[in-house]
Amino acid sequence: MTFRTLDDAPSLAGTTALVRVDFNVPMEDGKVTEDTRLRVAIPTINRLRDAGARVVLLAHFDRPKGKVVPSMSLKYIVDELCEVLGAPVHFAGDCVGDEARAALADLDVGGVLLLENVRFHPGEEANDPAFARQLAELGDLYVNDAFSAAHRAHASTEGLARLLPAYAGESMRRELDALEAALGKPQKPVIGIVGGAKVSTKLDLLKNLVGQLDRLAIGGGMANTFLFAQGIDIGGSLAERDMADTALEILAEARARGCEILLPVDFVVATEVKPGAAARTVVAGQPLSADDKILDAGPASVARLVDALTASKTLIWNGPLGVFEVPPFDTATAAVAHHAAALARAGVLTAVGGGGDTVAALHHAGVADDMTFVSTAGGAFLEWMEGKPLPGVEALQA
Repeated sequence: MTFRTLDDAPSLAGTTALVRVDFNVPMEDGKVTEDTRLRVAIPTINRLRDAGARVVLLAHFDRPKGKVVPSMSLKYIVDELCEVLGAPVHFAGDCVGDEARAALADLDVGGVLLLENVRFHPGEEANDPAFARQLAELGDLYVNDAFSAAHRAHASTEGLARLLPAYAGESMRRELDALEAALGKPQKPVIGIVGGAKVSTKLDLLKNLVGQLDRLAIGGGMANTFLFAQGIDIGGSLAERDMADTALEILAEARARGCEILLPVDFVVATEVKPGAAARTVVAGQPLSADDKILDAGPASVARLVDALTASKTLIWNGPLGVFEVPPFDTATAAVAHHAAALARAGVLTAVGGGGDTVAALHHAGVADDMTFVSTAGGAFLEWMEGKPLPGVEALQA
């Protein structure tokens, strides 16, 4: 896929750029508690300001469902955004209509205006053409810098892009370039790591990946379902036993497509999930008691996965290998993360990870900054890995 970026835009001087950002940040008592999503928007904002454009920011916060919910106002992030940007940010109490137009009229060249939560209007999530036109009236061009919202065909993510010259922002460009390097046109061999609790939530993902990858390592509770399907004792572990036939179908499809599936050959078990719980390593196939729970991959499984990473050129990672939030069951995830990060630092592995638990696990291991790219996009990242079209990205195609 090729897409339009700001490199393709004509002169930006004197224009008004409508920029879709993701400012759906964690909040507590009206204060931003984590500002990553504000910071990733800064390169696009500054590029437009430096080019002489007025910058009008469009964003959503939470799920007001088309109604004005005061606690979900974007006004609460203005001070934090000013601090992160290092420049004043003006605010309009609506994203369309007289109030938005008046605020825009007072905006100087290089100025930044944040409009109120687009989801206060039912036309946003309905992708209502009339609402999209109201937004379009405010600007000369449209920039989408919110990959995390690109899987939604909403007025500010898809409809607006059909009405104005539309371009990918710097954060969107970086995300799309990384994803292209991971699955679009990757260097082979390509390995995937997919973890998490349930096979049922990642069926589309698994079915797509077995046709794209050379190897696929499956961990977490998902691996238990595959082990159970093969008749391996998993004791009282978390598993979707009713998905056993589906797991076997995925294994058969992987064999047919030439994708090697790596399941744990040993695992760490305990009878309770709590920090410092007594745990032991069990080889796959050994009997377990009804109280035993598989909570992490074992050292032999880690060693095999480390060797597979070393033999690969590209890694795409979604989901931890164990209950990483509760030591000592973070051992396998941390060990594999450190090895992947070391290979990425050495320039011999393109290592791309994404999804909420994955991001948390990589930060927990202290290696998020060493990976080639870590996506915070959540649902959009997962749908892209599933091979599904993303409306917000398709609208930017050249």
